[in-house]
Amino acid sequence: MALPEAFEQYIKENGLLTPDDRVLLTVSGGVDSMVMLALFTQCGYRVGVAHCNFQLRGAESDEDEALVAAEAARRGVECYNRRFDTLAEMERTGESMEMAARRLRYEWFEQLRREHGYTAVAVAHHADDSVETFFINLLRGTGLRGLTGISQQIGRIVRPLTFASRKEILEYAVAHKIPYREDSSNRSTKYLRNKIRLGLIPRIREINPRFTALMRRNIGRLTEAQRFIDHGIERIRREAVSSEGGIDTIRPDRIDPAFPRGFVIYELLSSAYGFKGDVIDALCRALDQEATGRRFYSRERTAYVDRGTIVVAPIADDDPCTCEVGPDAVRSYCGNAVLYYERTDIDTIKDFGVPEQIAQIDADKLQYPLTLRRWQEGDWFVPFGMTGRKKVSDYLTDAKVSAAEKQRQFVLLSGGEIVWLVGRRIDDRYRLTDQTENVLRITKEIV
Repeated sequence: MALPEAFEQYIKENGLLTPDDRVLLTVSGGVDSMVMLALFTQCGYRVGVAHCNFQLRGAESDEDEALVAAEAARRGVECYNRRFDTLAEMERTGESMEMAARRLRYEWFEQLRREHGYTAVAVAHHADDSVETFFINLLRGTGLRGLTGISQQIGRIVRPLTFASRKEILEYAVAHKIPYREDSSNRSTKYLRNKIRLGLIPRIREINPRFTALMRRNIGRLTEAQRFIDHGIERIRREAVSSEGGIDTIRPDRIDPAFPRGFVIYELLSSAYGFKGDVIDALCRALDQEATGRRFYSRERTAYVDRGTIVVAPIADDDPCTCEVGPDAVRSYCGNAVLYYERTDIDTIKDFGVPEQIAQIDADKLQYPLTLRRWQEGDWFVPFGMTGRKKVSDYLTDAKVSAAEKQRQFVLLSGGEIVWLVGRRIDDRYRLTDQTENVLRITKEIV
């Protein structure tokens, strides 16, 4: 089946759009989004084009912008363009480049949609993107939900190309002389997605050339299995979860003994409250040991064991949010951010510097478990590059940190000593030196 016919059939079968919809197309200038623009206009949909220039690649970014504007004009389509000062936004919020760019573009897309009466926003993710997401989540640790790839639709966002492979899209562009540009960052292997795209998947494809099609079917089956599980979990939730005053209580004794209790608790806590797998595993161990008092955290909720039940409540403003970080931890939450932990050796580190959102720490100096919590009066550390102590309160004041930001400030401790004033400065005693062999690299990302 030709790509335009497959495109229309996929949209219809999955109920993504109707002929009455007005669709805002997010077009970067890459082959995927340029083919998406061609397919939508060829199939007669009413569309507009939105292009983001993040000003991160100099002339390349400007040339992308010019190509998109020219192609939209050639096809008689309204084109909206916006330039973002992404670097300034990263500095303001502390987000990574990827997180800042993602938030900026989706906020703007929604603004355009509302202002100009579009009923949907189309994004050009395809089948290979979904396969790559499968492996990213698998390597980071995930439940079944994380193995279902990229969703076809979330709210007003639709992804009408997830049926097609990168190869099919590229061949269509070449055959129909559709102009596009290649983003040079797609060839960089410093990003996990590119490592999977350029390194892992080509090797798997040597074993099975039809790997993408096979994975597309596998992800489809996993998605169906997750839908089945979601339906069952909602039935269990009605029996096992009660709510009062904004606090939910999960009663494991009301879960059918024939069901795998740990799996059911995982689904209850992850889907509704955003708890991650390693946190849920630790909570289940506390439940089995009838251990009370210890708190577990997601982005917005805290959970604890109380007389055989699991109590879930919003995080209070004065909650210290204290949690332990073991040597095998891959992530932990601290307020509106998540920390990712990566263990490596010194040979992989090219720069001993200390960017604010990344901590590079001599791993052999650490005592586990590490402790992550909000800072407290009396806390002190030795800021990187200094030789004397400094109170955290004084450091934050000198840095002109607002009262609201101070309330959200976390510290990471080892053996009672601050290792990292999270997102700001590591302790000089834990810096990398010429004698360092093993490194703990921690990245903070706003979520």
